[in-house]
Amino acid sequence: MEYTIQKLGRLAGVSARTLRHYDEIGLLKPARINTSGYRIYGQTEVDLLQQILFYRELGISLEEIRSIMASPDFDGYAALQEHRKHLVERRSQLDRLIANVDKTIAEREGTITMTNEQKFEGFKQKLIENNEKQYGEEIRAKYGQEHVDRSSKQLKNMTEEQYRQIEKLGEEVLSSLAAAYATGDPAGELAQKAADLHRQWLSFYWGSYSKEAHAGVAQMYVDDERFTAYYDSKQPGSAEFLRDAVLIYTGMSN
Repeated sequence: MEYTIQKLGRLAGVSARTLRHYDEIGLLKPARINTSGYRIYGQTEVDLLQQILFYRELGISLEEIRSIMASPDFDGYAALQEHRKHLVERRSQLDRLIANVDKTIAEREGTITMTNEQKFEGFKQKLIENNEKQYGEEIRAKYGQEHVDRSSKQLKNMTEEQYRQIEKLGEEVLSSLAAAYATGDPAGELAQKAADLHRQWLSFYWGSYSKEAHAGVAQMYVDDERFTAYYDSKQPGSAEFLRDAVLIYTGMSN
């Protein structure tokens, strides 16, 4: 079966403007252009659009989707299995949040009592799962299973106040790093302040601290492009600058 751009848009619940944009950026080309100049889409394009919308639902950028789907190794069936896995994980997270809301309602009605820690269980579990998904394999390989499990347990047992503190510390690390980067001196006062704040931030997760581990994590920020992209998002070179500041802070610059 074939579809015009308007019919495909209605079928998929997206606008014709969106489909034109997908065509313009090379993400989803029509099967052909008819003699009247209209875009015509076939079953292959319908299936590709479904894949694109799955990826979009998971928060993946159009540029990343185009790169994934243009790869010679792209496997539509394997991609569907991966989509299902992520959606099940999301459902599990939603179930936890719904349960948390139900408990909170029950507490307001006076039928149960919740600790402050319980009120944030769902949110902290999501953070743990996100960290595991993004960095779990590398961290476990570098620091061992026990270290990662201890870190996850530390996060789950945080009080509301501790959770607020770590969020604030994370923001302070980034703002201090930005100010320090402008000086160009990783050994300077501002850079060393950023390194110290980073130590405090890590210690919340680790429960203990070692200079070697701190230096190792800072080096990983440079070696792993995902960490680099995070720290360099506003100012390219920030990950390397933080690494240099931490190596000086820990006395391991040489």
